[in-house]
Amino acid sequence: PPSYLVFYLPLLTLKLLYSKPNEVQAAVEKALAVGYKHIDGAYMYQNETDVGKGIRSCIDKGIVRREELFIVTKLWNTFHEPAIVQPACRESLTSLGLPYVDLYLMHSPLGFQARLAMENLVDEGLVKYIGVSNFNISQLERLLSVARIKPLTNQIELHPYFSRDKLVQYCNDKGITVVAYSPFGAPYRPFKKESNDPHGLLQDPVVAAIAKKHGKTSAQVLLRYHIQRGIVVIPKSVTPARIVENSVRSESGESTLQTPHKHMDKQCEEGNGEPPSITLTKKLWWRYCSVKSTVH
Repeated sequence: PPSYLVFYLPLLTLKLLYSKPNEVQAAVEKALAVGYKHIDGAYMYQNETDVGKGIRSCIDKGIVRREELFIVTKLWNTFHEPAIVQPACRESLTSLGLPYVDLYLMHSPLGFQARLAMENLVDEGLVKYIGVSNFNISQLERLLSVARIKPLTNQIELHPYFSRDKLVQYCNDKGITVVAYSPFGAPYRPFKKESNDPHGLLQDPVVAAIAKKHGKTSAQVLLRYHIQRGIVVIPKSVTPARIVENSVRSESGESTLQTPHKHMDKQCEEGNGEPPSITLTKKLWWRYCSVKSTVH
C-alpha cells in the first residue's frame, strides 16, 4: 500500500478577517490560551504582524509549542506572477516572525501558474503544505490534472444556507480537506438584510430551536453543523467571550464520531493505508488527514 504522512488538522480555527490590528494580538493570545491550535490569517487581512506577536507571546510564555500549532496564511491576488510568489511568501513569514507556516493557500483561483509555483515553497521548507481557496469543481479538476503536489485543503464559504454538497463530496472523494469560512453566514455580503436575506443564520428559528433544545447557543449549533461532518470550520471573532463559546463542543459529540485517539503527543507519524477520518482530543475536534509522503 502507498505510504502516507498522517497528521491531525484542528477542526476549529480562529479566523482574523476584518479584525482591527489593535484587537488581533489579544484575540490570538486568548484563543491559544483556551485551546485553539489552528490560526487562519492572510496577507490581505493586513494584520500578520499582530498575529505573529500573539503567537510568539504564547510560545514565550510556555502556553503552546510551535510544533503544536497549525498556522495558515494566503497568497494574495497581486502576487500571482510566478517569479514573485516566493518573495510574497517570505514577506508574510517576516511579518509573522516565523520561519515557516504550516499551510499556504492560494486566496483566489485567478492565477494558475502561481499555484504551480507555490509547490516550490514546499521544496524550500518555507511552507509545510499548500492548498487553495474558493475553487470550484472544474478549477480543482484542472489543477489536479497537472499539480505535482495535491492541495491539502479547499477553503470555501459554507453554511446551512449555502451547503455546496457536490463540491464538498468532490473534495472528500479526492482527499482534499474542506475548510468552511463564514459558518454564521457572510456578514459582509452586499445583500445583507434585503429581501433575499430575510434573517441571519444566528437568528434562524430552526437553528434557535435546536440550540434551545440542547442548551447551546446558535453559534455552537452552526459550528457543530460542520464539525459533525468532519469539516474544518473557521469562525471569525476577536471577542474573548465568543472565542471561548465557539470552542465548547456539544456534550453528545463522542457518541456520534469515532473513539478518541489515545496517543496525541505526536502530531505527525508515518503510516500505511488510509487512516480514520476523524478523532477527538481534549476540548476540540481534529480531522485525521493523510497525504502521500512521496511526491509524484
